[in-house]
Amino acid sequence: MATRIRKLAASLTVIAIAAFCLRAGYLWNYQATRPHQALAVIPFLFEPGNIAASLENGMGFSSPFRVETGPTAWLTPVYPLLLAGIFHVTGVNTFASFVAAAGLNVLFSTLTVAPIFFVGRRLGGIAVAATASWLWAVFPNAIKLPVESMWDSSLAALLAACVVWATFAVADSRRVWDWYAYGLLWGLTLMTSPALLPVMPFLLGWLAWRSKKLTWAAVAAGAALLCCVPWTIRNYRQLHAFVPLRSVVGLTLWLGNHDQSRGEWPGRLHPIDNSVERDRYIELGEMAYMREKKEEALQFMAEHPWDEARACWYRAVAMWSGGAAHPMDAFVDTDSRTLRGILLFNVLASLGALAGAVLLFRQHSAYAFPLTAFAAVFPAIYYLTLASARYRHPMDPVLLLLSAVALVGCSRLVARRGTRG
Repeated sequence: MATRIRKLAASLTVIAIAAFCLRAGYLWNYQATRPHQALAVIPFLFEPGNIAASLENGMGFSSPFRVETGPTAWLTPVYPLLLAGIFHVTGVNTFASFVAAAGLNVLFSTLTVAPIFFVGRRLGGIAVAATASWLWAVFPNAIKLPVESMWDSSLAALLAACVVWATFAVADSRRVWDWYAYGLLWGLTLMTSPALLPVMPFLLGWLAWRSKKLTWAAVAAGAALLCCVPWTIRNYRQLHAFVPLRSVVGLTLWLGNHDQSRGEWPGRLHPIDNSVERDRYIELGEMAYMREKKEEALQFMAEHPWDEARACWYRAVAMWSGGAAHPMDAFVDTDSRTLRGILLFNVLASLGALAGAVLLFRQHSAYAFPLTAFAAVFPAIYYLTLASARYRHPMDPVLLLLSAVALVGCSRLVARRGTRG
């Protein structure tokens, strides 16, 4: 009986079903406790929903602020196009469109179990695979974000986990077409979440070093870049500027670095909510507005180095704690046990990832560098801009994989000591 239970607990199918049930259950409870009229509109009032509505209404990839402002490169196209497809079937800003969009995010989050499982099996056998997959299945962020956030976070986490899985698999491949497919996967990932771009050179570099196939790595890189060319050409034609992926860097830098920022999300100054900034955006146009904000941010950073260092520190803490710049204060001040549990899970996941990385290096694992590089490089840009649980989410599968390595390593150490005793 115990053996049967262990087999079921280590079954990818069982873990995936559990993950889906938890997410679907949260979606059911979320919609049952909120007015359906609000759910039809509020989740789509942000940039992805506004651009998707513009696409469905025949105005093209444009207008991220609920008013007509012309073509935009605010986001890369994949997720807004998915939302536009949902709007085409269920209607723009309807309760059915919320259920469909949240359901799609739930599916993405559930499917992430699979690449986590297969990567974990490479790292430490079935024990690490099952542990990492169960951690993802019950991970609060991966249960809440698919339902509460109509952004690309869940899809980006799935693609990030698939990229790591594919990186390890391609390292053993002897077919150039596998490397080409790997490059196409990266292209899809960049067209969904450009924030993952800084990770690409490190994973490709590790692949080239491990496989000794520099030419094939170049093929993969070329395939990824070719996927971005049509979007870059479109941006040049529509915005008259070279924008390979997104145009929004200047604004995000300014939102986190100006005289009113405090290292946290200053939503009151975002053009989507602030009429003064929105009017300025419309007056200058997207590219000139982004250049202006970038220059203001860089000037502030140069003139206030100590304030900038302090803000970077708090943003780093927020990224690794799952969104809280002052996690101890947040843990003590909140009266919600749920929020405390979420915060504790996020902090422990980060600490577990550090322990897992150390353990992999001590074991001289071939996979220590790519996983650690992913966790080290991905969040770095957010230290300079803005930090939140949603921004961290594409990295969460890697953190939980490393945490699983640490947990299984500790359990095996305890078991060995018990045997000796």
